[in-house]
Amino acid sequence: MLNGKKVVVVMPAYNAALTLEKTYQEIPFHIVDEVILVDDFSKDNTIEIAQKLGIQHIIRHEKNKGYGGNQKTCYAKALEIGADIVVMLHPDYQYTPLLLEAMVSPIAYGVYDVMLGSRILGKGALRGGMPLYKYVANRLLTFFENIMLNQKLSEYHTGYRAFSRKVLEKLPLHHNSDDFVFDNEMLGQIIYANFEIGEVSCPTKYFKEASSINFKRSIKYGLGVLRVCFCFRLQKWGLAKFKIFEDIQPERK
Repeated sequence: MLNGKKVVVVMPAYNAALTLEKTYQEIPFHIVDEVILVDDFSKDNTIEIAQKLGIQHIIRHEKNKGYGGNQKTCYAKALEIGADIVVMLHPDYQYTPLLLEAMVSPIAYGVYDVMLGSRILGKGALRGGMPLYKYVANRLLTFFENIMLNQKLSEYHTGYRAFSRKVLEKLPLHHNSDDFVFDNEMLGQIIYANFEIGEVSCPTKYFKEASSINFKRSIKYGLGVLRVCFCFRLQKWGLAKFKIFEDIQPERK
């Protein structure tokens, strides 16, 4: 626990056998109470390694539900076991577990509702192996999103995220996509609900075993991001209603 808050790490896994143990061993268990791994019908021995490591909660999907579908299971289970703070940590070792305390502390002490591990803060993204086209796309999309969503975030596309329980209870995540654009829909909902977002600089790690979407799926994701932006703005202007936003009552500031 941290400041009396129960901290739960969720790991959305797909073919993570080669990197799961290394990721798990670096989790700072002096603040993390429990770990949930959701295996999205992997074709390798991810489940066997998770069992060997003694991960407390292991869930296996009987069919592949996609990255967003995996997260829905992760967050539902975290709320079920009483988490106060939930951190999504990819088991592919692309994001360092050593930053977990920095991610959790601002939420535990009531400074922010959501924390993002940004690969863009600082100058390490390209040095860490991020492909140039992804870096450029990240910067362009983030610039557009900041305008459309009226924010000043350095990055919207990181997979390293921490949330307070209140955030996860309030967002209608069941309306979100089961694909990669789930992440962006979720951030759009968080901003629509007026939750406070903080960022921590996170080093980038791109290597053979780290998961990454290909160019074709990146294009699909980028188009999905643009759709979320336009839906957000139209809903804010009262010109249309969209399921991912219509059930959200914004927090008072």
